[in-house]
Amino acid sequence: MTIDELVLLLKASQATGLTTLQEFILRSSWEGKTYTNIASEAHYGEERVKKTAAHLWQVLSNFCKEPIHKSNFRQTLGNHPFSEAHQQLIKEFNRAATAISLEFPSGPVSLNSRFYIPRPPIEELAYAEMAEPGSVICIKAPKKMGKSSLILRLLAHANKQGFRTVTLDFQQADKAVFASLDKFLRWFCANVSRELQLEPKLNDYWDEDMGSKVSCSIYFQKYLLSALSSPLVLVLNEVDWVFEYQEITGELLPLVRSWHEQAKRVEILQKLRLVLVYSTEILVPLKLTQLPFNIGLTINLPLFTKEQVQDLAQRHGLDWTDGKDADSLMAMVGGNPYLVRLALYHLVGKGGLKGDLGQLLQQAPTEAGIYNQCLRQYLLALREEPELEDAFYEVIDTTNYVKLEPRLAYKLQTIGLINLEGDRSTPACELYRLYFQQYLKKSEHFNNTHVERLKQENQQLSVLSSLDELT
Repeated sequence: MTIDELVLLLKASQATGLTTLQEFILRSSWEGKTYTNIASEAHYGEERVKKTAAHLWQVLSNFCKEPIHKSNFRQTLGNHPFSEAHQQLIKEFNRAATAISLEFPSGPVSLNSRFYIPRPPIEELAYAEMAEPGSVICIKAPKKMGKSSLILRLLAHANKQGFRTVTLDFQQADKAVFASLDKFLRWFCANVSRELQLEPKLNDYWDEDMGSKVSCSIYFQKYLLSALSSPLVLVLNEVDWVFEYQEITGELLPLVRSWHEQAKRVEILQKLRLVLVYSTEILVPLKLTQLPFNIGLTINLPLFTKEQVQDLAQRHGLDWTDGKDADSLMAMVGGNPYLVRLALYHLVGKGGLKGDLGQLLQQAPTEAGIYNQCLRQYLLALREEPELEDAFYEVIDTTNYVKLEPRLAYKLQTIGLINLEGDRSTPACELYRLYFQQYLKKSEHFNNTHVERLKQENQQLSVLSSLDELT
């Protein structure tokens, strides 16, 4: 059997499944890596890796009814047949689990969901970095790529370590908050205080003569962090909203960087662990040394691989082990986590385990398809910004790539409509090319009535449209 078959079999046969570390050890050992290399790549202590591996070898020995250890692991299991009984076990496991836990893909994937697909070594790297005093983690990906789902797991891990956690979402701030740097930093400090259930005492620490940034730093060091007996993980979500305000961005981001650098010599700042979450690059001119995104750990959430799509299909009770159906779906939607999972939901939830993938893909770029609501949201957003609409049509109207004005390219990348490599813009997936080629070229036929109809139809989706919906 292959390592993928073995991993699936263990997930199906073990009551507790497999942890991310256990799966990483299995796959690395299959490749012949040493415990030292595995520990280094997984950012765990070698003793913990060895202890976890010893438990795995015992599990496999019991399962195969013969001694299994690291030196004979691949040879023994590789020659072990993947029988029909094994295939049936996986099918029944996925069918039963799917029947119980099938959930419509909307919002972050919950902590107890079996549909969260780890993207190793991202999770383990983030956990390890978060344990470092004064650390900064920058998570970057377009919308609907799984940022919120990853954050949930970072916060859960932090809570297990006894850390305090606070999440601030900048899109929840009133527009008036961004009127000035002073007003913004006071809002920032007041909200962190509230989340920590501490009485805001801004006036006790704010000094107009010293300026807003110094006052903010003093407030964190002398009041907030001093009041805590454990480290604080502070998640700053939707940082993109700040990018719209050049004055604030030009001061806030260097401030974040200075906290990270000062933590090397200021003990109280070592309690602070920052997580910055955003969808695009910064367009505000800043010196390279001022940018916070070239410090700490930068995580770019990747698209799903074919193997991960097959894994997710298995979790939905579908047998895609031959790879053909995974190839067909990815040819239409790429590895976009949300689009992939929505397809699997409909194949299982509405079409049964023998759902018609061919029909789903044929209808996908039409108003009769399962992606209609999502595509309409995008269409409405483009209609409201003609300049953005024209730029995107330029991208989908070529078989190669185009070079767009950076501001427009980054915005299209942020909402997930294009892939951006350097200055080369291409459609994020074939679904978007096929759908928008039908509608954007007909712009002269759309009038205000049609736009109003789209607004009404999407009113109930307006909240979801601003969420990072999947991994």
